[in-house]
Amino acid sequence: VQLQASGGGLVQAGGSLRLSCVVSGGTFNDYITGWFRQAPGKPREFVAAITWDGDVTSSADSVKGRFTMSKDNAKNTLYLQMNSLIPEDTAVYYCAAKLGRYSRTWTAYPYWGQGTQVTVSS
Repeated sequence: VQLQASGGGLVQAGGSLRLSCVVSGGTFNDYITGWFRQAPGKPREFVAAITWDGDVTSSADSVKGRFTMSKDNAKNTLYLQMNSLIPEDTAVYYCAAKLGRYSRTWTAYPYWGQGTQVTVSS
């Protein structure tokens, strides 16, 4: 399975970005997919995850109400809509996929995209 993330960039605080992640090489609906982020000097952090059917979405407390994860099964694509961005959201954002049960732990995900940089200026 290959994942390709895109959509990062530089944005002012209060602004919005939408990240995308195209998944290929596997059966898209078989996978639990998630977004994680890692700021310099900090551990990789769970952001959001969604099951194959999109009915269950779980977001980290730090982004609830601001970030929304969705998926388009027809396009094999994940999205992370990020609104009301704050400087603390600055990080490299990664999409990831796994088989089996839902997890918020990054080590449970064997398949990763290359990461896309999000920088929020104050």
